[in-house]
Amino acid sequence: MKSLIICALGSLFFGCHHQPKEASVPPAITNTQAADTMWKKEFEQLLPKLGHRNWILVVDKAFPLQSAPGIVTINTGEPMRPVLGELVRMLEKASHVKPVYYPGAEQARTEIFQALQDAQVNTILHEEVFSKIDTASKLFTTVVLKTESTIPYSSVFIELDCGYWSAAAEKALRTKMKSRPKR
Repeated sequence: MKSLIICALGSLFFGCHHQPKEASVPPAITNTQAADTMWKKEFEQLLPKLGHRNWILVVDKAFPLQSAPGIVTINTGEPMRPVLGELVRMLEKASHVKPVYYPGAEQARTEIFQALQDAQVNTILHEEVFSKIDTASKLFTTVVLKTESTIPYSSVFIELDCGYWSAAAEKALRTKMKSRPKR
């Protein structure tokens, strides 16, 4: 009986202090693929929370870390083109938002337009878009997806609009509300 108790105590002691194997990435997945999955999962969790007036920035490697509390930065560890391509696919599937794209530098514009395909694309000056983002980030979240791009001014700024309500519908509603007799 004494040896049974010692054996049981030994099992408990060693069982409690047994070091579990470290979680490892399956051999078929490389570090790049693991990083790729991580930023996508993080963004996929944020996307349902984003809406009209939120911004998404796909930026170059030297883009500074912002200190405003409304800005979330995700380091993708990937080149800009794949990040932008994946982001376009994710936003196309989202029924609640409609992206308006503001592409960056002329040098990268052709590649950026290819990634954006038939999306609504607008152009404004770099400083103008920063002013809009600064104003918006005081009230609304801005998500920054930092890439490995080293092309200056190649960032793509994405302003989210409502995916199920158009500007024309909004204007018609406001016109109707103004013409309604006051009681």
